Amino acid sequence: MQSKKTAVLVVDMLNDFVTGALKCDRGLAIVPKTAELVQGARKAGVPVIFCNDAHIKGVDHELQLWGDHAIAGTKGAEVIPELGLCDKDYVVPKRRYSGFFHTDLDLLLKELGVETVVMSGLHAHMCVRHTTADAYCLGYGIIAAVDAMDSFTEEDYVYGIKYLKDVYGAELVKVDDLLARWN
Repeated sequence: MQSKKTAVLVVDMLNDFVTGALKCDRGLAIVPKTAELVQGARKAGVPVIFCNDAHIKGVDHELQLWGDHAIAGTKGAEVIPELGLCDKDYVVPKRRYSGFFHTDLDLLLKELGVETVVMSGLHAHMCVRHTTADAYCLGYGIIAAVDAMDSFTEEDYVYGIKYLKDVYGAELVKVDDLLARWN
């Protein structure tokens, strides 16, 4: 795999998902590996793109199901500080589960020359899954960084990972193995 043709997508590693309104203890557990992934990608020149919920309070359909979370402009909608968002990273705000739905993510990936996306973040069975679905339908190769991704429960995580592999042909890879490819 050529790193210049790959990008890392970090889905919803936000304050509200890790420690806030929709806190996920399992999300907290993947912070170290996710930090290794983004730091390793930056070092290898692989673009890092944060696909972040940025909801409009009182408007977004998703809030009816999940309650207020990751409201645009609030601390809860910010990338967790442990991932060290930097000037070289890209941020794509989203208002639905998928990072592609009515965003400019596809345009950004095409302009960066990306052919394969490395999926990470929360939740394997929801936002990561929907973002992966759209990536697959748009023709991108899929790699799932399995130790930099999780869900509310083990059952949801296992289901999500299996779905990514079985339905989208995702290559399941651990962060250390992925970083070794880039060195």
